[in-house]
Amino acid sequence: MATRRTKNHELDAADRDALPDSVFAFPRLRKEPLNDASHVRNALARFDQVRDVSDAERDEAFTRIRKAARKYGVEVTETRWQQLGKPTKTMKSSDKPREGASKAELYAKAKDRGIAGRSTMTKAELLRALQR
Repeated sequence: MATRRTKNHELDAADRDALPDSVFAFPRLRKEPLNDASHVRNALARFDQVRDVSDAERDEAFTRIRKAARKYGVEVTETRWQQLGKPTKTMKSSDKPREGASKAELYAKAKDRGIAGRSTMTKAELLRALQR
């Protein structure tokens, strides 16, 4: 039986199940398939949304994504997985949180600085902790 794909390169459950683990950026979880350029771009965009993976798994996944990007002609400007997703590059380059930063950006900055208790802090508390 022929495999069907919709116009936007979505995989149905049968297609996804038929893919080998090696085609996924995160093979243990079978997350982020890398079977075409569209999926590679999607994996880059959603990289920071994958949960329950170690930094070592992220290193391996980023290597797989870069290899697939070369294969499918997708440009990747980031050299490390830590540069993907939030916080923004502007946020990383600054010592102080930027005005209007989201809670996710503030949390990431607090994590970079090793601020204890950050996971239970509100946005206002994260902002105060970062301004110290």
